[in-house]
Amino acid sequence: MSVHRAINALTKLVPINLAIHMGLVFTSLFLAIIIGISLGVLLSRQKLKIVSNIVLQMLNVLQTIPPFAFVAISLPLLGFGYKPTIIVLVCQGVLPIIKGTMVGILQVNSKTREAAKGLGMTNFEILKELELPMSMPYILSGVKMSSTYVVSVATLAGFVGAGGLGTLISSGIAMLYPEYLLIGASLCAIIALVMNFILDKIEKKILFMEFGDAKGLQCKN
Repeated sequence: MSVHRAINALTKLVPINLAIHMGLVFTSLFLAIIIGISLGVLLSRQKLKIVSNIVLQMLNVLQTIPPFAFVAISLPLLGFGYKPTIIVLVCQGVLPIIKGTMVGILQVNSKTREAAKGLGMTNFEILKELELPMSMPYILSGVKMSSTYVVSVATLAGFVGAGGLGTLISSGIAMLYPEYLLIGASLCAIIALVMNFILDKIEKKILFMEFGDAKGLQCKN
């Protein structure tokens, strides 16, 4: 272990690569949330029950492919850099959000839905005012799981020229610098813990706003 190399990594390599890593994570997670909730709502419709089963099976298969293999497959089509990394991260992160949204919407009582229709609410109003709020605990659980996947898989960006903390890890392996490996891996773990902590706080706040403390926790459980 070299103190000089560790200081060099912390002062010169970490700031820019940390910024790139966070950019990859937030961009991918934002896209995964938008796509995941949209698909979850669509696939939870009764008319698309057969299609939803097929799509879920396809997504399950996609998620079993190792991320590095996914990157290798996408390289001939998309090349090196940002695009293939974002696509892999979104594919890895979208499934828990789709499942969370579907489970949340499907658990809404059909009698409650019929009562809302009886009051003259349109399908969009039922989705906005009833289904999505009641599904929020499940959606947020999916987002938390997705964030953990995205942060860990984002280290692959360093191996395909997109930058990020994976650059420290790949450089550490190539040059046999354990300091780089330790710093890169430690920072990834810290980011995952901090994001999980922040999302947990957001989840509790939203649950409290939607249901009140006791009812929200009961709904979550």
